[in-house]
Amino acid sequence: GISVPGFPVPGPCGAQGCVLACAPRQVTAEQLRARGNALFQAGDHGAALAAYTEALSLSDAAPERAVLHRNRAACYLKLEDYSKAEADATKAIEADGRDVKALFRRSQALQQLGRLDQAVSDLQRCVSLEPRNRAFQEALRALGSSMHEKMKAMSCTDSKVEQMFQILLDLEEKDADKKQKAAQNLIVLAREEAGAEKIFQSDGVRLLMQLLDTAKADLMLAALRTLVGLCSGHRSRTTAILAELGAPRLAAVLGVEHEQVSLAACNLLHVVFDSLKEGLQKDFRGKEDAVVLDSSRDLKLLIKHLLELLVLEGASAHGRDNALNLLIKVVPRKSPKETNNSLSLWVIDQGLKKILEVGSTVCGSSGSLPVTENSRMSTSVLLSKLYEDLKCDAERENFHRLCEDYVRSWFEGHELPGKLRAIQTVSCLLQGPSDAGNRVLELEGIMDSVLSLCASVCEAHQLVAVEALIHAADKAKRASFITANGVNLLKEIYKHSERDSIRIRALVGLCKLGSAGGTDFSMKQFAEGSTMKLAKQCRKWLCNEAIDVGTRRWAVEGLAYLTFDADVKEEFVEDKAAMQAMFQLAKSEDRSVLYAVASTLVNCTNSYDHEEPDPQMLELAKYAKQHIPEQHPKDKPEFVKRRVRKLLMAGVVSALACMVKSENPALTSSCRELISRVFLALVEEAEDRGGVVAQGGGKALIPLSLEGTEVGQTKAAQALAKITITSNPEMAFPGERIYEVVRPLVSLLHLQRTGLENFEGLMALTNLAGISERLRQKILKERAVPMIEGYMFEEHELIRLAATECMCNMAMSKEVQEMFLAEGSDRLKLMVLYSGEEDEKLRRAASGTLAMLTTLHPPICKRIPQVTVHWLEILQALLLSPSAELQHRGAVVVMNMMAAAREVAEQLIASEMLEILSVLAKDKDKP
Repeated sequence: GISVPGFPVPGPCGAQGCVLACAPRQVTAEQLRARGNALFQAGDHGAALAAYTEALSLSDAAPERAVLHRNRAACYLKLEDYSKAEADATKAIEADGRDVKALFRRSQALQQLGRLDQAVSDLQRCVSLEPRNRAFQEALRALGSSMHEKMKAMSCTDSKVEQMFQILLDLEEKDADKKQKAAQNLIVLAREEAGAEKIFQSDGVRLLMQLLDTAKADLMLAALRTLVGLCSGHRSRTTAILAELGAPRLAAVLGVEHEQVSLAACNLLHVVFDSLKEGLQKDFRGKEDAVVLDSSRDLKLLIKHLLELLVLEGASAHGRDNALNLLIKVVPRKSPKETNNSLSLWVIDQGLKKILEVGSTVCGSSGSLPVTENSRMSTSVLLSKLYEDLKCDAERENFHRLCEDYVRSWFEGHELPGKLRAIQTVSCLLQGPSDAGNRVLELEGIMDSVLSLCASVCEAHQLVAVEALIHAADKAKRASFITANGVNLLKEIYKHSERDSIRIRALVGLCKLGSAGGTDFSMKQFAEGSTMKLAKQCRKWLCNEAIDVGTRRWAVEGLAYLTFDADVKEEFVEDKAAMQAMFQLAKSEDRSVLYAVASTLVNCTNSYDHEEPDPQMLELAKYAKQHIPEQHPKDKPEFVKRRVRKLLMAGVVSALACMVKSENPALTSSCRELISRVFLALVEEAEDRGGVVAQGGGKALIPLSLEGTEVGQTKAAQALAKITITSNPEMAFPGERIYEVVRPLVSLLHLQRTGLENFEGLMALTNLAGISERLRQKILKERAVPMIEGYMFEEHELIRLAATECMCNMAMSKEVQEMFLAEGSDRLKLMVLYSGEEDEKLRRAASGTLAMLTTLHPPICKRIPQVTVHWLEILQALLLSPSAELQHRGAVVVMNMMAAAREVAEQLIASEMLEILSVLAKDKDKP
């Protein structure tokens, strides 16, 4: 393969690719079948399959179609796709029941699918049709012994399952190790389809229900984890288990006090939802087909019980959080491409008030629901997801009406406790669907109550009001009103309150209002030095471990706003204790801090979007005396680079990796995008990339590149590309992880990406394509080759070069070599012409591809003289080049062409090629 030299990274440019056209050619089904036979004999089963499939599309004759189906079955057997092999063999047998080849192939497929009784039946038919065929006799004998072994194993498994349940349900059994081993064996057995089915058939669900009813944590965990195995990817079994266990029982287990048991129940319910929504993922023919299933009723029943759990007083706080997390995962549509949002509409109608009950809970007040520090954030995320899932104004208006009715119901006629619940609901909505938050904030009396309660002598009441004021402060509709009415109030609270919990929140309100100018250096809200004083106090509170985590989180919220100021950024990265305290918070149980940490890091690394203003527009703005944004002197590249180094030294990568691992609603798509932006800034310098990978950055970037906002996925993919270009990919992404990197890199080739992203994606794929055939197959599977070809026509010379180099390494694959011979394709012509270009690097890549193609696929040698009349002069120019690398490539191509065909060799010798070769053969400096 061609290794990637260290090219300078170009600036962004508009990239436009074009796809090579392939003209159709007239071939018959018989010719295609013959070609398929030749390819099969040569071991190229994928290409043979394609030929037989094309032949089927042209053939109408039943006998010929039967043969093609039989041949396709042979291909599928070689490709280990046994379900399709069985289906094709069956079609051949339907045409001719005495087709022994088709019967034998179907028996092989059935054997691999575990349906041994049907495989035996097909083999017995083969033996009866050809009694002297020793191959059939041997296969039948081997299959018989295999079935005997399986029956032995099955009876052994039966007794083992029974034994495991006996040990677990024996109340007199005191040996804890024995019980633990039995539980572990049961869980492991349930992960295999045969084991799961055996447990299910052996009255296992009733016995697992007995384990759940013991109320002993270890036995409940064993039961729940075994049930996960039984339900995974199997809809009919899931439906049967759900009917036997009952949705109320599962919801009750989710709400238990024991945290691990609640989490295991949450995992089981997630698997149940997936199985009901997706249906069968694996092909267990016969079990599924017999049952007609309607999952929507079961789904709604489960969701109804989850919604009821939210307001159940006896449910635990973490059980409530787990119910919220499940609703976030399973209710809203996964993609806007899905048109049906009926589940979200149903949840809003049936359960919005129940969700708001959690969001409006005031901790410590009488009769309040038990909640954790993450509950309100989870509620805000769920409300936001439901609101985003609405498709029209009427649906949104209904959402607003329900929220307003709920807030009014508490605000009017419930005295002070009711007003507090109403204000807490406003806070929750402002953190989630802010449009709904702004609507309820404008209800009569709400804002006045917030301002008056900010001066309350009761700490709990003051906390609720100050937090509402803070959340309202960065919403555009209210900011000017709060600046006019709330700043003095917040300053008073900050200066005179004796409680740190109140002062820190008041400080965050001031930080939000003080950062209204964003990164614009000329737009300062407060007097010179005030921002620095606020930031210093935030850092002091952040480092004070005597203060509880929930309160220290607010210090990070403050920094998230104050770090728009470059002076604050500079001081923050000099304070190693403050950085490490923030990283520790990011790893803590309180996940609501994630967004604030990510925002602070985006500000410190300047990884937010900032466009350079058009100089002409600047002049016009000055002339019209309009405001012109100014960059802070300390936001120049050299300062940013130094700040990135300080963050790396303080351990920012391990904190980010820990944040990405979080399976929490607080890790929203926008939060993931912020983390991706920071990672991209951290790998900007090549010398920092090894350290980022060593601390878990490479592993963390893969999920970021596959899920989240489009911008976030692209930033993460670009960071992966930078790492892949300068590091050894096999060390940066060990084991199977290297194959997960391909899809994000291919996404950088899409036309809407920038020129720089295209270029880096191509360079990274070049490195991967040079490693192994399996990686090249993965790149082919992701349909990258047409995009790579498109960029070979790109005007920008570095992108064109990167695409050609990538194609050079891809040319080691058989499928790619075949593409160069396709009728009507100009691929080979382009490579020959590029070998004669003036750009030496492009010539080296193109002639390297020709050397590779002519070596690995000799038929290409005959085609070269046909693609362009200039082929001879291009090859001669390569041999006469002052570059030894180009001469070597030219010599390899000529040698391969001489060996390939007599008529090509005669054309070469008839030219001046022999003289050139004679001279080169005597050059002792170029062995």
